[in-house]
Amino acid sequence: MRIGIPRETKTLEGRVALVPAACADLVNRGHEVWVEHDAGLKSGFANEQYEQVGVRIAADAAQLYEQGEMIVKVKEPIAGDLEHLRSEHLLFCYLHLAAEPALTRRLLDIGLTGIAFESVEFDDGSLPLLAPMSMIAGRIATQVGTHLLHQPAGGKGKLLGGLPSTDRGKVVVFGAGAAGGNAAALAAAAGANVVVFDKRQDRLAQMMALGANVTALYPYDEYCAREVADADLVIGAVLIPSARAPRVVTDAMVQTMEPGSVLIDISVDQGGCFETTRPTTWADPTYLVHGVTHFAVTNMPGAVPKTASEAICATILPYVQHLAGNADWRSHLPLARGINVADGKLVHPALQGMA
Repeated sequence: MRIGIPRETKTLEGRVALVPAACADLVNRGHEVWVEHDAGLKSGFANEQYEQVGVRIAADAAQLYEQGEMIVKVKEPIAGDLEHLRSEHLLFCYLHLAAEPALTRRLLDIGLTGIAFESVEFDDGSLPLLAPMSMIAGRIATQVGTHLLHQPAGGKGKLLGGLPSTDRGKVVVFGAGAAGGNAAALAAAAGANVVVFDKRQDRLAQMMALGANVTALYPYDEYCAREVADADLVIGAVLIPSARAPRVVTDAMVQTMEPGSVLIDISVDQGGCFETTRPTTWADPTYLVHGVTHFAVTNMPGAVPKTASEAICATILPYVQHLAGNADWRSHLPLARGINVADGKLVHPALQGMA
C-alpha cells in the first residue's frame, strides 16, 4: 500500500504521525511510504532521515495526497488538507467530529473512510490511541496552569506547592482518566492540595493513592460548585468516547472564582467541559471570563512534538501495519469501532444524527 504522511498545518503544530524508524518498518514490509517535505522537522526528524530508510519525499501537500492511498496524520484535516482528500482515501488520524459539524459534513461529502484515533476501542472500553496524548495533555495542563498563576502572566501570584508559613495552592481536576490522572499526579507532586472528581470508584481509589494531599470525590453538583469556588486552578478532562464532552463547570460557577484563577479545558477537542470554553491556539492561547484566565488550546501535545510524535507513533504503528497489510481489516474489532465516516455516511454510534 502507498502510505502518505502529510505535514501538519494546524497553528504551531509540530508533531508528525510516523517517525523514520516506523517508516523503515513499513518499507521493510513492502509498503511505499511518502512523507511531505519537512513534515518531521519540528519533531527533530529531517527529510534525509526519512530518505535513508527508503521513504519518498513529496514536494508539497498536493503530491503527498496524490500518491497516498492511506493518509496517516495527527490532527483532523483543516482547510488546506480538505482540498486534497478524495473518496478513495483511507484517513487515519484524530478527528474529534463531535465538536466539528462543518468538518463532518465535508468528510461526508468527500465520501472517504475515516478512522479516528480517539474512537479505536478495546472490548473493555479503553481507548489505546487516545491514551498517550491524553497523558501528555494532562501534564501540560498542570505545567501551563502553574505558569498562568504567576502574576506577570495575569495570575493571582500563587505558588502551587506553597512554602512553610504559606498556604498551598488548590487544584481541582474533573476526570481521573489518562489526562486528568496525569494532571492530578503532577499537581500533587508539586505539593498542591488536589481535589479530583470522577464517577468511577476504581479511579477515585487511584487518585487517593497519590498522596495525603489528594481528595477524591464523586461529582455531585453541590460538591463541584463548592470546590471550584476557592480553587486556584481547575482542569477539565471529562470524556465520553467519541461524543461531545458534558459541561461540568457552569458560567455561574466561574463567577464564584477569585480573579486571577485559571481554568484549563483538556476536553476542548470534544467541545469542552466548561460552559465558558471556546477553542484557542498556541498562538493566542488564553482569554478572560469573569476575571478568570481560560486556556483551551485544541492541540496541547503539539507543544512538545519530539516527545509526542515518538509516543503517538509507537502506539499507532501496529494499527497502520494492520490497515496496510490486511484487506479484511474491518474484522479487527478495535479498528472497526474506530470508523467515524465511510461512503458518505456517519458510522460511529456516538455521531448519529449529527449531520
